[in-house]
Amino acid sequence: MLDINVRHRKLNIISCNHMPRRETISIGEYYHIYNRENYKQNLFLEERDWIRFLFLVLYLQSPINFENIGRHISYFVQHRRFNIPRDTKENILKNRNVELINFCLMPNHFHATIKEITEGGISKYLQRVQIAYTKYLNIKHKKSGHIFQGSFRSVHIKDNEQLLHLSSYIHRNPREMSEWRNKEDQYFWSSYQDYIKENRWGELLKREIILDQFSNKKEYQDFIETSGTKLLLDENHLI
Repeated sequence: MLDINVRHRKLNIISCNHMPRRETISIGEYYHIYNRENYKQNLFLEERDWIRFLFLVLYLQSPINFENIGRHISYFVQHRRFNIPRDTKENILKNRNVELINFCLMPNHFHATIKEITEGGISKYLQRVQIAYTKYLNIKHKKSGHIFQGSFRSVHIKDNEQLLHLSSYIHRNPREMSEWRNKEDQYFWSSYQDYIKENRWGELLKREIILDQFSNKKEYQDFIETSGTKLLLDENHLI
């Protein structure tokens, strides 16, 4: 289990040049999960694609199946929120395979911090998310074949310092795009605004392991904005 006594101590830069593609995943542990488009092209070609993947990331945390996902996407386009029945959300929370701590969707890749809840939970979750999105894109564009670079890649979070560091990295990820530099708090496809403003996704996003270490949301925002640390991410080993 993580020692959460580390808080505002200056974080050391961690080199990720030798990150394994996959690690043994254990129940109760936290992992940095990431993957990218197979040919380093964009995963999302229009807004409905972003919304579709966001839906999958949020609502496939349990084995519950959804029919006619397109209907939920159309509702979101109009209302900027998903209209999922309360009992369905409660069933997801009761039967979840994973806990989603934070995430960031980027044009050609994604990052998330995820906790393994059931044996094989992360593998089942990522398999469902990526297969569902691959089928969607292939049908939409009348194509076939893989969309992602393999199943997924993972790094075990070994201590609280690394967990906080990763939270900073994921929520600062939009800085890679010049139009979002210093505007990460406005980036819609990240959980950062759910940490510093109202949580749009309720219990589907388990922020407590991070936010409980700060006096308030503003303190967390200051931590992200003033952090001079950044994972030394070698693209060939990470995404």
